[in-house]
Amino acid sequence: MTALAMLLLTATPMIDPQFLREYAETRRYMAGRPAGAKVTPDGKSVLFLRSQPKDARQTLYELEVATGATRELLTPDLVLKGAAEKLSVEEKARLERQRVTVRGFTSFQLSEDGKRILLGLSGRLYVIERATNAVTELKTGPGPSIDPRLSRDGSLVGYVRDNDVHVLELATNTERRVTKGGTDVKPHGLAEFAAQEEMSRFSGYWFSPDGQTIAFQETDHTGMERFGIPDPMHPEAEPERFFYPRAGKANAQVKLALTPTRGGKVTWVEWDRAAFPYLATVRWPKKGALTILVQNREQTKELLLAVDPKTGKTKLLLTEEDPAWLNLEQEFPHWLDDGSGFFWGTEANGGPEVQLRKADGSLDASWVKPAAGYVDLVGWHEASRTLYFSGGPNPTETALYRVKDAGAPERLKTPLVGPGLEVGHLSEDGSVLLATVMGPTQMPRTFALQPGGATLAQLPSVAIEPSLACSREVLELDGEPGSWASVIRPKDFVKGKKYPVLLQVYGGPHKVTVTQSMALESQWLANQGFLVVQLDGRGTPRRGRDWERAIRHDFATLIAADQVTGLKALVAKVPELDLTRVGVEGWSFGGYLAALLTMTHGELFKAGVAGAPVVDWLDYDTHYTERYLGLPQQDPKAYEVSSLLTYVPQARSPLLLVHGTADDNVYFMHTLKLSNALFRAGKPHAVLPLANFTHLVPEPLVTERLDEKIVTWFKENL
Repeated sequence: MTALAMLLLTATPMIDPQFLREYAETRRYMAGRPAGAKVTPDGKSVLFLRSQPKDARQTLYELEVATGATRELLTPDLVLKGAAEKLSVEEKARLERQRVTVRGFTSFQLSEDGKRILLGLSGRLYVIERATNAVTELKTGPGPSIDPRLSRDGSLVGYVRDNDVHVLELATNTERRVTKGGTDVKPHGLAEFAAQEEMSRFSGYWFSPDGQTIAFQETDHTGMERFGIPDPMHPEAEPERFFYPRAGKANAQVKLALTPTRGGKVTWVEWDRAAFPYLATVRWPKKGALTILVQNREQTKELLLAVDPKTGKTKLLLTEEDPAWLNLEQEFPHWLDDGSGFFWGTEANGGPEVQLRKADGSLDASWVKPAAGYVDLVGWHEASRTLYFSGGPNPTETALYRVKDAGAPERLKTPLVGPGLEVGHLSEDGSVLLATVMGPTQMPRTFALQPGGATLAQLPSVAIEPSLACSREVLELDGEPGSWASVIRPKDFVKGKKYPVLLQVYGGPHKVTVTQSMALESQWLANQGFLVVQLDGRGTPRRGRDWERAIRHDFATLIAADQVTGLKALVAKVPELDLTRVGVEGWSFGGYLAALLTMTHGELFKAGVAGAPVVDWLDYDTHYTERYLGLPQQDPKAYEVSSLLTYVPQARSPLLLVHGTADDNVYFMHTLKLSNALFRAGKPHAVLPLANFTHLVPEPLVTERLDEKIVTWFKENL
């Protein structure tokens, strides 16, 4: 560090340091807020999880809708009886795939009749009888019980233990093994890495409606690479090892079978697994066909198939194709209660559309048109023939809507004031709509509403509210249709004064960064004397099919160009941006983009911070990478142009690389490869390894120190 930089840091101490500590200790002010809420079938109660304001352990609560009264149902301490919570390697990996950083009760299941609640903790399972509040520990065998789920009638609990599916009869609290012969290499009932990480499919077994049969996945990892993650603080310990499917290399081979829950014949489901190796989705509805969605490896074609449970034979319901790629939406197919048809999501007509299909797969009606800006399914009320969804035409906002009989969308009334984001879930009987709302100056609040919008109750929060005032402004860029930007100004902003710029990036598929929501960490960074900017360009969602797929076979060129063009266009609206002092930071894909911009546009970006960056896409997983870049054997140039190693000779601005050494998503080797190449080329950079952290950084102290380090880096270099 230069003497001038040292003087600068001494003269400008951190502003609002107490906020940063509280922000980290409260899990970004989300601790103490209700989570995972579910409405009971009779619509009278809402079950939810909540921690204390500075605690990561969640407890189970019940709210009475009519009165708003809330009571505590079960705490982790009561279950553990003073023992420490312990998670197996498998449980930690599942939580990592789901991006869950809380502990205690991380989820729960409510039986279809609402009488029983199933919870898991430290590898053990517990059932609460709601009528009596009696808690029963299930007598499972030794070892963790993975992916516990209730059968539809609530009489059985299924789970995976020792690589096989087991069920436990609640009436007798006795366990039996359903599948046989599962091993670490060929487990039964567990979703493989690609399904969990990239398909958002976290289960590998499914109960039939009557609970008499289980469909289960068999995953063959033979021939796959197995990555080890050593503990650098304990070199004497054996590394944990995981099967990992690198782009262009061997994938897990997945099959689907059916077997009685009481044991018996195994029936294998038949489809062309050579042509369609990905088992993307499985649905076994109350009425309607057992349905599977399978994809080709390139993810340009998929088949929706109906399965005959008796024979395992399949019948084609529909085919989807896209010359670039198909986006996968796990809420579809959504079968109607009477089994007469199902809702289906497609982008075949230029944007996300929800269609009603007949039971044979033929088109009935277009229910939500592409112009509506569909994002997520909120619920379906069959009696009124009304579908509820979140979305809207403005990509920076998300609102709740309902569509009756394929008519025009009607926006629902919620307690949200001004622009913002709304997410929701409709109860099974359609009587209660759970809505979580948030805005640029409002942290998330969750309400139980009547579908028409009247508030029934607010789920109580005990969270600490932020002391920091936010000033996020969202702008659509002139001359750049579809490009949006947000600007966050320091609290002592002076109009007309030039400020250094921090560009925060993600920029990749399936994520919008410019939203009408609070950006507390960004505001803290801005308060250190920066203008913090975010931009969404081509490749990001919610602007139509063609906008998103413009980046096909090239992660580098258009994505980087749109950030540069957008930043320069933003000066016309925010003249205080000093484009002679610009830094860029991001994490994951954002880390990749931050490093790319720092190395390829050093004339604009004077410093960068890249967190957990994908450096060489040949080292990232198949289902994500090949979706966008194709197979490396077929298009090696796509991987060359998208690799950060390609641009090392151009690098001239200092780059800070931050990476968890135990990351099992973007492995630490990515940062080591880039650091090695930059070092050998004599390029300015530094590496901050986070010992034994994964892709997530949940520890409060490390979160605090990391933000301090980022600010110091930019103050030194800008």
